[in-house]
Amino acid sequence: MTTSKVTYQGDLRTTAIHLQSNNQIMTDAPTDNLGKGEAFSPTDLIATSLASCMLTIMGIKAHDMGIDITGTTAEVTKVMAADPRRVSEINIIVTFNKALDDRTKTIFYNTALTCPVAKSLHPDIIQDVTLKCITSL
Repeated sequence: MTTSKVTYQGDLRTTAIHLQSNNQIMTDAPTDNLGKGEAFSPTDLIATSLASCMLTIMGIKAHDMGIDITGTTAEVTKVMAADPRRVSEINIIVTFNKALDDRTKTIFYNTALTCPVAKSLHPDIIQDVTLKCITSL
């Protein structure tokens, strides 16, 4: 089954439609590569997909553990390299809106690293993940 349909809109922009839900995403080239930077770039989506996947799989683990992590956030920083132009590093800071003990944070950290996007990225891409809580035990 086809996942999505992507259409080039001109001016270095695309529109992607998720065929099952009809949700849409627009991409724009970044300002450092002739774009306007008015939407996610394709490489932004790689980094953002990693964070979304990690939060999703941590959500599954949290559900299994009886922990509600609703409101947990991930701040994503994508680092580009040149020659060839590529994503070289993705930094993610996951912030839980509740206190978690060190054992639980370790479980969530290890779970995050096993998400399908993390396992699909080239091993040369550094995946730096930090977990923190806004309150402490």
